[in-house]
Amino acid sequence: MDTSPVTPHRMDPAGGCPHADNQRLLARGAVATVLLPGAVEGVAVLGHDALKDFLAHPDVAKGAEHFTALREGRIAAGWPLMTFATVQGMTTADGDDHRRLRSLVSKAFTVRRVEQLRPRIEELTSGLLDGLHAAAEDDGGVADLRRHFALPLPMGVIGELLGVDAEYLDRLHHLSNQVVATDIGPEQAVAANRELVAVLSAVATARAENPGDDLTSALIAARDEEGDRLSQQELIGTLVLMIIAGHETTLNLITNAVRALCGHRDQLESVQKGESSWADVVEETLRWDAPVSYFPFRYPVRDLTVDGTVIPQGTPVLAGYSAAGRDSAAHGPDADRFDITRSGRPGAVRNLSLGHGAHYCLGAPLARMEATIALERLFTRFPDLDLAVSEAELTRHASFVGNSVRALPVRPGASRL
Repeated sequence: MDTSPVTPHRMDPAGGCPHADNQRLLARGAVATVLLPGAVEGVAVLGHDALKDFLAHPDVAKGAEHFTALREGRIAAGWPLMTFATVQGMTTADGDDHRRLRSLVSKAFTVRRVEQLRPRIEELTSGLLDGLHAAAEDDGGVADLRRHFALPLPMGVIGELLGVDAEYLDRLHHLSNQVVATDIGPEQAVAANRELVAVLSAVATARAENPGDDLTSALIAARDEEGDRLSQQELIGTLVLMIIAGHETTLNLITNAVRALCGHRDQLESVQKGESSWADVVEETLRWDAPVSYFPFRYPVRDLTVDGTVIPQGTPVLAGYSAAGRDSAAHGPDADRFDITRSGRPGAVRNLSLGHGAHYCLGAPLARMEATIALERLFTRFPDLDLAVSEAELTRHASFVGNSVRALPVRPGASRL
């Protein structure tokens, strides 16, 4: 066996398409040593089976107190990934604290509660399709699907769930984008985080003065009536997580699914004929082009061997969802091929793109519903919709966390009401 040291893979702060790098890294193994921004040493778990085991491992934690370099003061202020490590909420809590925080918001995301949102999601979708059509008519038949459809749908839904006034939504999306960016400078990162906290504090103040039937009001009640259940920092941290996770993932999922279908017209036709379902499209998109590529962070609480590689205690670990989705060891030799019939095959492996274990994405049922409704209504209304530029001309996210493109110019074509 070759025991020579392997040069760590430098995570490109500018982001870009992850799949070529993922394929190269997977050829070397299921675990890769990486260099994060600021020359911080880390690890990425890439292989499907290794990642599934790692995500549910009892000796893996989420709390920042386990991040050795951070605890020892070796992480500079304004580090672009700092929010992922230090925000106070479910994604950085373990054990009883995690269960306490998750229980405060879980009722809003049960399958039953999500199903009750269906009529409102359908109503929002119809209005946004009108807007997409109008935008295209105003600009020579071309409109940015991401701006006019894929973004405002999940942003509108999470805004209503949280009781966020519409006036705040555009600013919250802009700030969320900066928080998940990995190429941002220290001063920008600090300013974006500070403003995001300030805006959400204003939202919380407004809801405290005028409570409603929304999640923010419920969290405020838990803070004020049962102070031991939620602190002010945890309240704001939970809102930060809800806003970012509640729209960025679904935004990328819808965008990537439209790109995939436009590049595979035969499969689009199959769904339109009823031979496959829109849910199949959503699942295959989650696998083939995961909306989150590398999610920060988890930390082994002791030296941990994963697929033959020792990950030292306290190392920041990225969950490589986009890599695991195309791992041929799990998904077969054609893992790099988009195929909406894949989930129906005998022995098909379920994707990990919305997580696994105790920290499985709480909003998964909502994300799946929003994307399924969005795609069905979009291609029913505009069956000939296609990209207005080639895939190669699309500009990628400036992040190795989010996986999508910044804009998606499309030609909707004739509208069929």
